[in-house]
Amino acid sequence: MKALIKVGYACNDHCGFCHTLEFRDVQGSSEEVSRKIRRAKELGHTMVVLSGGEPTIRPELVDWASEVAALDMDFGLVTNGRMLAYPELVEKLLERRLRYVYLSLHGGTAKVHDLLVRSRAFEETHGALKNLSGRGLDLTANCVVTTQNVDHLRGLVDAVLAYPDVTLKFSMVEPKGGGDKLFARLMPRVTQVADAVCDAIAYGVERRGEARGPHFTHGALPLCLMPGLERDFDDLKTDGFASMIEVGEPDYFPVDDANKLQPAESCAGCCLSGACPGLYRGYFESFGISELHAQHGRPRSNSFNYRFLRLVARDLPEAHCPLRDGSLGVTPWDRGRQLFALNRGRLASYRADTRDFSDAEIAEIKHDLGQVYVDVSTKNAPDDFARDLVKLDRAPLCDDCSEREACSGIFVPRLEDVFGADDARLRALLRGLEGDVLDLGCGESPYAEELEPAAREGRLRYVGVDPSREQLTRLAERMPWAELYRGTAEQLPAEIAGRDFDHVLLLRSYNHLVRPDQALRACLSRSRPGGSLLLVDNVAFGLARTDAQTRRAEGSTAQLEHYRNDGAAQAHARLAAFGLELLERHDICAKSSNQWLLHYRVPDKTAVS
Repeated sequence: MKALIKVGYACNDHCGFCHTLEFRDVQGSSEEVSRKIRRAKELGHTMVVLSGGEPTIRPELVDWASEVAALDMDFGLVTNGRMLAYPELVEKLLERRLRYVYLSLHGGTAKVHDLLVRSRAFEETHGALKNLSGRGLDLTANCVVTTQNVDHLRGLVDAVLAYPDVTLKFSMVEPKGGGDKLFARLMPRVTQVADAVCDAIAYGVERRGEARGPHFTHGALPLCLMPGLERDFDDLKTDGFASMIEVGEPDYFPVDDANKLQPAESCAGCCLSGACPGLYRGYFESFGISELHAQHGRPRSNSFNYRFLRLVARDLPEAHCPLRDGSLGVTPWDRGRQLFALNRGRLASYRADTRDFSDAEIAEIKHDLGQVYVDVSTKNAPDDFARDLVKLDRAPLCDDCSEREACSGIFVPRLEDVFGADDARLRALLRGLEGDVLDLGCGESPYAEELEPAAREGRLRYVGVDPSREQLTRLAERMPWAELYRGTAEQLPAEIAGRDFDHVLLLRSYNHLVRPDQALRACLSRSRPGGSLLLVDNVAFGLARTDAQTRRAEGSTAQLEHYRNDGAAQAHARLAAFGLELLERHDICAKSSNQWLLHYRVPDKTAVS
């Protein structure tokens, strides 16, 4: 877990797009940087990375590296690399646990690179690559793409092919500092950048062939514009940075994406939204959303892991908050991705580094919906939530805290079965059904025992539809009273053509629908007037897990099956077009499980067409 320290903003390059172009005179004192190094250790970081400006021009550089190593942390640099062209400096830093270098290289020739950095720097920066390659480092060469170099990316690929352990990253220029001041001169259209980066990466992969060669990534480009390269996205979070601190700031703050957005007009419902950086706000304000296009029809995860990091405290008094007393602090922690769980005086720290969900989604799941659980099972994935999961609630000591809406909070276990409580109403509704019942996506049919008595007495005729032949085979043994057919909700099986039903069930299958509008239209066209539609499903949730549990889960070969993680509100909005009468609605809240319910009556005439 990396901590990023800005040591000052002076630099021996003069990049036009520099974030701190107007603050070159601001420098942190040597003692300030040392204090921040010690604070990083207190917060549990395993690596300190110095940035600027340019950290390598500071005379204290080697001393700072020594301080980091003495605290048993690794050392890293974000740098233009020019000073690292000197082998003796590189050797001193390697001796002091230099493990990570993020190097700026904006062109494959002096003409292109020097134009971007406005200095005669190429030979030194490229020389740093020679000195650093092959030394066992996590080594990235980052190219900021502007109007000046967007047509010269293949040349940069050629320049790094000789260094097989280098990651070459292409980053969209950010409208901040010089990038904002010189926006009109520097900012290409995002589609132009995406096309050029896709071309450069394809060229690089072809050039390296089967040989070991550079790895290629991209940053700050919407994933809908990077087909086939979605998993090659890279940013501070994917690089393991948890928090950072600028010159003069009193404490660390979490790495965030507040400078980017995913406009709802173009991005709502996109299956890539979890990992996607979206657009820089400044770009959106100038050019809008016309270049973006939401992607649908791909599955996405319905849960994420909070991986255990360390035990922060033992024998903690019940009413004591270490976040407020200064020992941990409120500001260093990501409100969504960081989790502190308190149980019997022991405070444990967890972190979610997933890219399946955005920062905003994780914060909503954790704080607004309250859907975070401790996994107490030994399974790759929990399948009996009541037995496998223990719900975590915001601790009572957070209730009246003035920092509540900004803080990551402290969470405590609730030792009661929230899933059973929410399931009770569903089971009661199912026990009351009579007539012809169509169960779409019947899957494992966890509620079969509620339907069986009426079916055996002839009061209920059950038809189950599922795409899995294996599931249907298993169900046939358990449910000899059921009619079971292979098919999907979107394309109902021919065996039930022409049949109408009194009740249609979508029990934990709604979010599995590939095309929900088509599926709802198909099933409602089979619904008799006065009948019912019953939907039950789950929203996404976070799982606090040990390191071993996390590795086991992430190494699982289980296939993703959810195409969205809609709650009752989103599903109800979709169903508004069908003219149904809402009988009952149960939304997710912080005190409930992650299961929601919608129950409708089909009127004499519906809007189905």
